[in-house]
Amino acid sequence: MNDYLLDTHAFIWSVFEPEKLGKRARLVLADADTRIIVSSVTFWEIALKASVGKLTLTDCTPEELPNVAEIMGFERLALEAEEAAAFHRLPKHTHKDPFDRMLIWQAIHRKLTLISKDGEFPAYGSLGLKTLW
Repeated sequence: MNDYLLDTHAFIWSVFEPEKLGKRARLVLADADTRIIVSSVTFWEIALKASVGKLTLTDCTPEELPNVAEIMGFERLALEAEEAAAFHRLPKHTHKDPFDRMLIWQAIHRKLTLISKDGEFPAYGSLGLKTLW
């Protein structure tokens, strides 16, 4: 059994617009035996984007999303001090978004498959990143 980490857009879409998810991602999310994880990094990214007007949530506030994740059966993942401190070891490649890069690092560090549509993520496959869409 694989454990899966949701990228921020995958989490948002799973909550508000599941039809936007890739077919394989929808199948994984529908499997009751699959462990789906949402990082605290995702909640931070959503809160930041909502605060600067780059993201509008309908009928929900950023503060409510951790509970929404729990209701959906998703586990929450904290950012550990050790993985934050070791983050400097992740090569930059072409991806510069700090939230995405930390999710990539958490997925590699914890051996999770990252559910994401981001086409730049496979560049980290040589470092152990597994992706699914």
